Amino acid sequence: MQRSIPVRPGQRGIVLISSLLLLLVVTIMALSIFRGFGTQEKIAGNMRDKQRAVQSAESTQLYAEWWLANQSNAPLAVGYGLAASADVNCTAAVDANAGQGQICLNTIQAADGVASAAQWPTSGGNVGVWYTPTGLNYTGADTNGAVKDIYFARPQFYIADMGTLATGRGEVYQVDAYSYGVSQSTVAVVESTVQITCIVCNVGGL
Repeated sequence: MQRSIPVRPGQRGIVLISSLLLLLVVTIMALSIFRGFGTQEKIAGNMRDKQRAVQSAESTQLYAEWWLANQSNAPLAVGYGLAASADVNCTAAVDANAGQGQICLNTIQAADGVASAAQWPTSGGNVGVWYTPTGLNYTGADTNGAVKDIYFARPQFYIADMGTLATGRGEVYQVDAYSYGVSQSTVAVVESTVQITCIVCNVGGL
């Protein structure tokens, strides 16, 4: 009697090859996901720093407008149809937190030798008014030693007298302000035009 003994087919390693290919695909996908997370984190950090710079610049701009309307002598002078007597050709920087301020007869471009206000922050801060908004920190720590939001440098503003309105009942001012974020590469520059007018004006002079 003869018996038939089945012969097993030869092992070709197809399962091993398939497993390795699947592992390679999963590894590539995992690396792509982690790389995407890192990129998104950098983008979010840059956006946050940009928003901080913009908000600080706008806070500085609002203070400059408030100072112009309430602390300078601009409203009094406008009441007589004259430019503010404190207007000077600005050539230096003063400190608003020390109670100082200035209204400039020359524009920021003429005073600092720049082509536009956007170049002003990188010119060295030689003109304008330094200002630290309340609650913000540009030195690294407060008086209690607790670290606050740290910015690269103090912001500045610049007020330029652009002349009297055609009606003779007010003066036009241009307010520029800038602030850095955490790094030197993040800076925001904002600008506004402000009219200081009077209700009862002596347009004929004193």
